[in-house]
Amino acid sequence: LTPQDNTLWQGVNGTNNPCPAGFRLPTEAEWNTERLSWGINSAAGAFASPLKLPLAGVRNLNTGNVILQESYGVYWSSTVSGNDARRLLFDNTNIAMMEDFDRTDGNSLRCLKD
Repeated sequence: LTPQDNTLWQGVNGTNNPCPAGFRLPTEAEWNTERLSWGINSAAGAFASPLKLPLAGVRNLNTGNVILQESYGVYWSSTVSGNDARRLLFDNTNIAMMEDFDRTDGNSLRCLKD
């Protein structure tokens, strides 16, 4: 988008908020607080959590194909970093907020009720 608009996914009233009315994407800080409460720092902890986050994979930005199912869980946050956004990424051994990632990539969403 030119010019860049970093407010499109921000809060329940974000212009392009991908969540239903009254819901919004979590921030990086909210994801960190949530993941630290799981006890197990891996996909097992993510799925055992109240959120039941699966290893859903990602949509490849070049082909549109869903890939890496059962290998990675990747969930957007609303936190912007330069031209990119932050995401929660986990596999069977690790979980963390990960590198800035191109906003055109297809990652999963988990919406929070405000």
